[in-house]
Amino acid sequence: MDGKMIARIGAVVFVGIAITATVIEFTRKPEEPQSHALVRERADTGALRQLLKDCRDQGEAATRDPACLDLWAENRDRFLGRSVQPRSATAPQAPTTLFPAGDPTRKESVPAAEKPSPDSQPEPARPEVR
Repeated sequence: MDGKMIARIGAVVFVGIAITATVIEFTRKPEEPQSHALVRERADTGALRQLLKDCRDQGEAATRDPACLDLWAENRDRFLGRSVQPRSATAPQAPTTLFPAGDPTRKESVPAAEKPSPDSQPEPARPEVR
């Protein structure tokens, strides 16, 4: 037997194995995914869930609302399995920005007369044309 004949037999065997594997894969029935509910909703969380959604819909204002802060603390404690601890009724102060624009309490370091106005900026230097 020469090399060409061995290569042809090898190619035929390879194609036969590939066809057999394809037929087996197409005749296999797909398995149905098993869906098990791992978590069941508790019936007593319906009102709590609605109140949490209301706080969520308030957006950033909810971070200063004492009712939402208490509700979030209660939900967090319930989730973590801790006993509910009483919270203070005061809301935290509004968040401050790092560089507030137009804050009247902020002292200006440069007087307004020395500041260049935005519409009168100097023109960039042009190279000389010779």
